[in-house]
Amino acid sequence: MTTPSTTSTRASLPWWLLLLVLPLVGLALLIARPALDLEWKHQPSHFWLVLGVAAVSLALALLTNEAAMRRGDARLVLVSLAFGASAGFLGLHALATPGILLPGSNVGFVIATPVGLTIASVFAAASALPLGGPRGDLALRHAGALRIGLIVVLVAWGAASLLGIPPVMASMEPLEVGPLVRAGALAGILLYAYAAWHFLRLFARRGRPLLLAFVVAFALLAESMITVALSRDWHLSWWEWHVLMAIAVAAVAIAARTEYRREGSLTAAFGGLYLSSTLERLDRWHADALADLASARAGTGSTAGVLERLRVDGASAEELALLERASLELERADELVRPYLPVPIARTDPAVAHLGGGEEREVTVLFADLSGFTSFSEHHPPTEVVDLLNAVWTAAVPVITAEGGIIESFSGDGLLVLFNALGDQPDHPNRAVRAAIGMRYAVDHLAEARSEPTPRFHIGINTGPAFVGSIGAAGRRSFSAIGDTTNLGARLQGAAGSGEIVVGEATWMRLGEAVPGEPLAPLRVKGKREMVRAWRLQAA
Repeated sequence: MTTPSTTSTRASLPWWLLLLVLPLVGLALLIARPALDLEWKHQPSHFWLVLGVAAVSLALALLTNEAAMRRGDARLVLVSLAFGASAGFLGLHALATPGILLPGSNVGFVIATPVGLTIASVFAAASALPLGGPRGDLALRHAGALRIGLIVVLVAWGAASLLGIPPVMASMEPLEVGPLVRAGALAGILLYAYAAWHFLRLFARRGRPLLLAFVVAFALLAESMITVALSRDWHLSWWEWHVLMAIAVAAVAIAARTEYRREGSLTAAFGGLYLSSTLERLDRWHADALADLASARAGTGSTAGVLERLRVDGASAEELALLERASLELERADELVRPYLPVPIARTDPAVAHLGGGEEREVTVLFADLSGFTSFSEHHPPTEVVDLLNAVWTAAVPVITAEGGIIESFSGDGLLVLFNALGDQPDHPNRAVRAAIGMRYAVDHLAEARSEPTPRFHIGINTGPAFVGSIGAAGRRSFSAIGDTTNLGARLQGAAGSGEIVVGEATWMRLGEAVPGEPLAPLRVKGKREMVRAWRLQAA
């Protein structure tokens, strides 16, 4: 989904790409003009700079690893290994600072940074590969072994460096510009460039700030590898690749913090990096979790129990809080919308809401209208008219709901009620008649409490086949029963006098002797060639 922040992030991309060219321009200037490549040998600054970058990289490794394990995402597993490799070898490089922890320079520790960056570039490039299916499963299955292997390599490298184990550690010149370092730097440049290009394409699709930070970081690390191969110890060109590393790690850390503050969850903060399959799985998981919480709030379970189950599933405290807030918002929205929906429709299968979704079935329709309402409206202020309508519907709606009727619509002083439209109501004609009689009694009782004449219902009821479902347009639809049965029901209502209930032949035949009535003279109904038989109900 495109958001304002996403749009602004994409708009800033050209400026970021322009800034990424500047370090290379600076390096070219220092190489072309050696006199400008000044020497500055300050061991404490080197030690704390490298150690600080290592600490931030280690923190990112731990955070991405936690998110990867919670959501089982192969890409984040490899990203966490890239940060871990950088952090470990940077820590070793910090030890190489003469006069801080060790009395002199150490070959293994000196070249630890380019070696670590080269190893990290392998993991970074691997994270950019298509990791759906078997590849992703392979990375997840061997994630623990890869972590242990990385730790073993770090420990072995440190031990070999301290002990000066031949032939490499004992014989190599302590210069980052050695042939092996140059070869590693070339491989790292290519791998980081590949990772940056892939994450740039991913950023173009998703637009998340963290993805742009990874593009910048990988590009800067590629440039730092170039600088490693061409720099001179303790000169400005040498300090440049240290600063580029620091900026690369800082860019990711700042973007991750920004995403965390916006999303409120660790796993959501790294959402932009997830594989598409992981995002789909997360969407399903969050949707199911939210549905469970909403159901619990509706009274069908315990919210505490649902939250505990989600916590056991691996949800963080931030995610639980976010889900709980979302369920509260859903509950508020439901409270606002539900009064506008018939209760059976609000609780039924969402497929019913699809345009054209429905079926043909036998229903009973009830049309009710207030006789004399137009005259009443002419002689009373609008506020009194509204008060009367609200009082009438307050009295009538509970009667309809008690019989399982669905109020298809209110239309001023009239309404249409459907029976057997959803679910199974074999006695739907009887339900409609009981509702009609109850509505008539409720309004009669209301009229007795008023000091002036009150409009009464005249009601028409008909039974027969109709198409029941959603009709309308994409932006506006309603649930209704369409067909001749509904049309005839409306005509029967027009034939009823004030306080009367008129039913069609199909309804009358289903009532039996429970409700007395009298036949009306055959009715001439608009749209019908044949006369229509109907009955006027007399009492309950």
